[in-house]
Amino acid sequence: MEQSLQHKVALVTGSSRGLGKDIAIHLANAGATVIINFHKNEEQATAVVQHIVANGGKAFAFQANVAEEAAVISLFENIREAAGDVDILVNNAGINPSRSLSEVSLSDFQQALNVNLTSAFLTTQQAIPSMIAKQYGRIINISSVAAQTGGVIGPHYAASKAGLIGLTHSYASLLARYGGITANAIAPALIETDMIKDNPNIKPTLIPIGRFGQPEEVTSVVLMLATNGYINGQTINVNGGWYMS
Repeated sequence: MEQSLQHKVALVTGSSRGLGKDIAIHLANAGATVIINFHKNEEQATAVVQHIVANGGKAFAFQANVAEEAAVISLFENIREAAGDVDILVNNAGINPSRSLSEVSLSDFQQALNVNLTSAFLTTQQAIPSMIAKQYGRIINISSVAAQTGGVIGPHYAASKAGLIGLTHSYASLLARYGGITANAIAPALIETDMIKDNPNIKPTLIPIGRFGQPEEVTSVVLMLATNGYINGQTINVNGGWYMS
């Protein structure tokens, strides 16, 4: 098992804030060159890069709506030019617009699928060729307890996050033959980020352990998966006991 991520390039989608930001910073602390991906907030993404560089790390920020194929293709071209091929892909970009059952529209459903699921397919398809050539790669998909229980956001969100687990299983199986490539998912529940804190309907009493999770409690699992070559095709639950398997 690798003890550090020196000489590895890690792309974390949706990493200008929240959980993605925390993941990016800790991957950089472990030695990886980190790509900060953002959709709209360049200022926050730049601040993350500056934080990493100020602490001795290496990072670049690139704008891309990862739900769009052309944008993802361009993103990977920019990454290759700046840092090289992606070795570690963390599909974190996502939205969680809360809707009641009667409120969920087709537009809501399609948007959740595009941002939460299609984006992971697009980025992974771009990352795979160089991973196969190197016979090395780590694909880490940030799913949700909603994939397993339905959650509290709505069926559009639950379906998109469940799709991520299926996508993970497929890539894990198909890429295992190349020896050094793994694909795994993490299914957190109610991690204390801005998206959770800004929603008054979401309470820590939903969690058996009685509190929200902290970003570093997910990030530590990302680091474990990034440095382990024998865990493959798994969904790691970080949920305070909401769902047990």
